[in-house]
Amino acid sequence: MDDDASATYLGLISGTSADSIDSVLVSFPRGMPQLLASHSHPWPGALRERMLALAQGESAPDLDTLGRLDVEIAHGFAEAALELLERSGTPASAVRAIGSHGQTLRHRPGGDYPFTLQLGDPSVIAERCRIDVVADFRRADIAAGGQGAPLLPAVHAMLLARPGHTRVVLNLGGIANITVLGADGSVLGFDTGPANGLLDAWCLRQRGESFDRDGRYAASGQADEALLAQLLDDPYFALMPPKSTGREYFHLDWLATHLRLAAVQPTDVQATLLELTARSVVAAITQHAPDAREVLACGGGVHNGALMRRLAELLAPRALLGTSRYGVDPDFLEATAFAWLARQRLLGLPGNLPSVTGARGHRVLGAIYSAPAAGSS
Repeated sequence: MDDDASATYLGLISGTSADSIDSVLVSFPRGMPQLLASHSHPWPGALRERMLALAQGESAPDLDTLGRLDVEIAHGFAEAALELLERSGTPASAVRAIGSHGQTLRHRPGGDYPFTLQLGDPSVIAERCRIDVVADFRRADIAAGGQGAPLLPAVHAMLLARPGHTRVVLNLGGIANITVLGADGSVLGFDTGPANGLLDAWCLRQRGESFDRDGRYAASGQADEALLAQLLDDPYFALMPPKSTGREYFHLDWLATHLRLAAVQPTDVQATLLELTARSVVAAITQHAPDAREVLACGGGVHNGALMRRLAELLAPRALLGTSRYGVDPDFLEATAFAWLARQRLLGLPGNLPSVTGARGHRVLGAIYSAPAAGSS
């Protein structure tokens, strides 16, 4: 397919936090992504609870339940896409393809048989939206010996690299990850550890609220240094990149193994989890980007005031800025990346960065699920 700079792509993602489905419409003038429209579509509460329970390693469902969940999640993605099209006044015929990340239930890039599993049947999305769908972006990289994640650094480099200067892009999703954009043009990226995922899960259990608004719950407590030391002693933090992780590793049962050894008040646990996120992020930046002077933050965590203030304190004298400072919407950067990945697939171009994932080489990512032919019922 010829490169058509005027074509529009639609990106869909529900991240590790599963707080909503983010959808974007993106064009690529001169090959650079340009955000045209965006929307966040909420998950039904009961479905979100089921997804999170499975993602946190609770008992595996039988095959019938898993199959139904795959289709139910797909309908959620399709509804998010259709709502964006309606709100923006965009006909389906104007969209070349949808890039759908799917909902990650397991991410196991290590071991004898590494795998990653995202649900959200792309055929259902293609059928309902009448648009070709590109999905299943991670498995080709894992098959090539990579981590399958993170995939955003390529887009971070396109939008935010500054020649001659080392910058760090910090994505605060359910899991935190960093992209180191080297002054020499090199790109490194990896998951640093937990972020919103653990904070949200503990807040939900203790207060019945799906997230800690502005970090107020954490701010009402005091980090417990003994508990924090135990958490930071987890072997994951000492691993060298490439590395990636997810909610199936950093979940409440993981936290509970440490809480059995310490009597800590619930508010102090929340404060400790915030400190865990901040310190693990800063330790990774200090080790792998010692000459960086700017850290550009994106993802849902940018709205957690307490977390951003603590990160700014620990990162000083480095500047902590939102990506919006450079014209990049921090809430929709991930969805934009999957619109870009869909375009890469249709153009037959690689989507991974081996320097980030550790794959044996560049790979074209994703599989194409065709929409019904025009005029079919």
